[in-house]
Amino acid sequence: MANPSTVTVPAPGKSVWDGGVSPMNASYGKLMMWFFLLSDAFTFSALLITYGLVRSSHHAYEGAVEAFKFSQAYWPIPEKVFASIPFFHNVNAPLVFVGLMTFILIMSSVTMVLAVEAGHRMDRRAVEKWMLWTIIGGLTFLSCQAWEWTHFIHGTHEGSAVAEGTTFFGANLRMNQYGPPDFAAFFFFITGFHGFHVFSGVLLNFLVFYNTVTGVYDRRGHYEMVEKVGLYWHFVDLVWVFVFTFFYLV
Repeated sequence: MANPSTVTVPAPGKSVWDGGVSPMNASYGKLMMWFFLLSDAFTFSALLITYGLVRSSHHAYEGAVEAFKFSQAYWPIPEKVFASIPFFHNVNAPLVFVGLMTFILIMSSVTMVLAVEAGHRMDRRAVEKWMLWTIIGGLTFLSCQAWEWTHFIHGTHEGSAVAEGTTFFGANLRMNQYGPPDFAAFFFFITGFHGFHVFSGVLLNFLVFYNTVTGVYDRRGHYEMVEKVGLYWHFVDLVWVFVFTFFYLV
């Protein structure tokens, strides 16, 4: 027979295994999302710090930007690498396209805020509308990134001359027009890793949109899942601001 002093008696209306009182007045789902985002922040921080250390180990070009030519001797200038926009092949527009990508992602974060706010009001139609716009923003960003990758791989019209009269165009596993191979490696890894997060976020947003349309959250009596997925989406947008700053601007 069990000792009465060791028997756990649940509170009225509570299960023994309900986890007790959630700290910080937040659900366990939100807490787990925050823990995940914190661990992911460490990963992105490590990538950007490593990028900064590797970049500082290479020679920096100190002349005029207009006179810069791609060379293995210097770390490339982002304004020269990312100066093209779709459908305007002869237009020199430094960082305009990536700036547009950043604007699109930030606006998708705004639509996510509106979706979360609508969820607090239990406004199903508004949640559907703003989640759909968030999905469109994410897909547009991914499409822009796909074009940027394609252009980066194919290279610019001027190429990069190397020994024995050979000219390289673009960046791949064998060559890199823009400069040291580390530049292309970090570009593909960091932007690709972030792009994977955006793609995952789009899938989560679509799942939330589908559940909203089918009335899942109305039956639950709350739209907390919209808020939890919103935390992830805002994190992805915030990380891109750091990637944009340290990789494209600095």
